[in-house]
Parts: sequence; C-alpha cells; structure tokens
Amino acid sequence: MNKDQAAPPPWLSWSIWAVAATFYLAAFYLRSSPAVMTTELMRDFGIGASQLGAFSAVYFYAYIAMQIPTGVLVDSWGARRLLIGGSLVAAVGACLFAATSSYGLASTGRLIVGGATAVGWVVTLKLARHWFPRKRFAMLSGLGLMMGNVGALVAQVPLRLLVEQFGWRAVSFGSAGVVLAIGTAAWAIVTDDPAEKAFLSYAPNELQRTHMTIGQLLREFPTIFTYRNTWLIFLAQGGFVGAMLAFTGLWGPTYLRQRFTLAFTEASAVCSVMIVCWAVASPLAGHLSDKIGRRKPIYLGGALVAAAGWLTMFYAPLPLAAFIAVAAVTSFACGAVVLGFAYAKESVPIQLMGTVSGAINVGNMLGPTILQPAIGRVLDARWIGAMNNGVRAYTVEAFHAAFAMIAIWSLVSCLLIAFTKETRCRQAV
Repeated sequence: MNKDQAAPPPWLSWSIWAVAATFYLAAFYLRSSPAVMTTELMRDFGIGASQLGAFSAVYFYAYIAMQIPTGVLVDSWGARRLLIGGSLVAAVGACLFAATSSYGLASTGRLIVGGATAVGWVVTLKLARHWFPRKRFAMLSGLGLMMGNVGALVAQVPLRLLVEQFGWRAVSFGSAGVVLAIGTAAWAIVTDDPAEKAFLSYAPNELQRTHMTIGQLLREFPTIFTYRNTWLIFLAQGGFVGAMLAFTGLWGPTYLRQRFTLAFTEASAVCSVMIVCWAVASPLAGHLSDKIGRRKPIYLGGALVAAAGWLTMFYAPLPLAAFIAVAAVTSFACGAVVLGFAYAKESVPIQLMGTVSGAINVGNMLGPTILQPAIGRVLDARWIGAMNNGVRAYTVEAFHAAFAMIAIWSLVSCLLIAFTKETRCRQAV
C-alpha cells in the first residue's frame, strides 16, 4: 500500500458500490415477486400450493448452489466480472420465465435467475471492503440489505398494481430490461479496487497482494468451518431470513387475506410495512454494532425479539392493528441478521472474506429454500377441498400449523447465537 496515494473520492466509492447494491435490489425484487402473483401463476400454470412453493423455492436452490462458487470466484476473478455476467444471465432467465406457458420452462427461468443473482450480495460486500474504510463495513452491510429490502418492497404493492394494469408477463419482461441496464452500468462504472485507478485501497494488504487461484480457495474452503462462529452463524441466519422471506416473500399475503379478509393490495401493504421495518433496521444494527464495538448483544437480542414476535403473530388472537404492530417489531428485530456477515468475516482469515460471505449467504437462503415449499406441503396436506376462483383456499388453522416451522427455526437461532464467541469488531484470526 502506497501511503502517498490519495484516497478515492467519496462520489466514486459510492457510485461503484451503488451499482452492485442496485443489482442486489433487483435480485431481492425478482426473488420476492411471486408473492403478489400467486393467483395468476396458480391459474395460468394450473398448480396448487405445493407446486407454487416448489416454483418459488427453485430460485433458492440455484442461489444456494452458486453461493460457494460465487464466494470463491469473487476472490479470484474480482467483483466486476461477476456483476456484469450475473446481470446478463439474470436478464435471460427473466425473459424465459415471462415468455413460456410451460410450468417446467418457467421453473427453469426462475432457476437461471436464482443462479445469476447469487453474485449480488457477495459482490456488494467485496466492493465495500475495497472502496471504504474497515470501520464502515457493518454499516455498509446494513445499507446493502436495506437496498435488497427496497427491492422486496417494490415487489409488494407497486408490483401488484403493475401486474393488475399490464399483466405479469409484460412486467416480467420489463424487469429483465432493468437488470440488463444494471449490467451495462457495471461495465461502464465498476472497478474492483481503487489501486486500479491510482487511488489508495482500503482493502487489507493480504487482499491486495494476492489473488488466490480457484484451486487454492477450494482447498482452503473447508477450513472456514473449523472456526466455531462460522457454522453457528451459518445455521442461525436461516431463522431470520427464512422467516421473513417465507412470510413476506410468498405465503404472507394469502394468509392475511384469509385471516383478516383483506384485499390483495391491503395484504401486500401489511407485508410492505414489515419489509420497510426490516430495511430500516439493517443499517441501524450495523451502525450501532460498529459504535459499541460488539456484535453478539445486538445479534442475539434481535433473534430473541424476532422469535417472540413470530410466536405472538401466529398464535395470539390479535386484531389487525395489533398484528401489524407486532409484525413491525418482529421485522425490525430481524434486521440484526446483517451482523452475521461482519461477525463471520472477523472469525476467519481475511483472505477468505469472499468465501465466508458466500457460505453465510448459503445459510441465509437455506431458510426460505426449506420453509417455502415445506409450508406449501403442509397447506396441501391440510386442504379441505375449498376453492376460490379456481384456486385452492386454505384455512387459517392450516397456515398456523405450517408456520410452526418458522417459529421453531427462530427459537433454534437464538440458541445457536448464544454459543458464538464475540469478536469485538476486530479480525480475530
């Protein structure tokens, strides 16, 4: 590192990070979009809850499968290449989903989108580490997750209104165009490291001096799980993300319509409130953790409040206003999930930052990957034969039986986090 080099101008750092964060926003939007298309998708493809859950979860199958390769590749190829390639491939997958009348081909499109958008989060973290001071990492992680939640928010009421106005296929083609535009911006703006533009890099010397080969990274990968925090955080993350995405990203609007007899846009609005709270809480959790110099208290506190919140939402006889209030608090508490990335990064050697970020993101996505289809299977198993406009209708009791899985995983996350070892916001290895 050349001390005589000037730090990169803030506008440049923020511009580069914003392109990656916008791609992550688009990834979250594409991930959550089936929640407000359930009626159209079930009708157009002639499917029930189990198949709809599987259709939504296929995104996560590909997303999970690509996380470890993405973590390895970002440490060897760099963020820029992955961001450009991910945008191009995601646009192709979105077009296939929009164009076909085949359930199988539509699922293939979702699979492609899931694999391609898997680069978004890891690339965002990687660029933050190179273009910003270390003390901002947790806060930037929170801002990144907030951007993702803005994407999920767009996939609620705004997307529903667009679907009602133009149809889900036209909206999906438009989404592909937006993703392609992000890829173009990445090609024009993004640079892996400030040193490539003759500025001072904020990355540790270990990350600047070496670009480990894919073979080296793959050989090193199993070692990240020899550190206790890695596997505890890996398993705990799904209790936050799985709960939020299973509810707001697929089954929540349908459940709310059934329990409180709401219109689709009203049910989506409740989920939007939850997403806003999750989004706002993420950067606040990161900032507060950096300020107090500790990870575990905020991380564990969020898990405890979230677990209590899910139990209250599903099993207490709440009126709608009280339900929304509890849901808001629960979602806000889930914002602590963002600390898992900084916590895990500080628990392994710095040169494996991208790899451990990919691994922790696998833990994130295990939650919705398992919960979304599992909830659908429970709903179909408890279906009593009721239909509504050609679509299966499920009782509130069936939803409560299915949502028990959300509550249980949230409680398990509390136990796992309790056994983690505090890093005090410093590289512990």
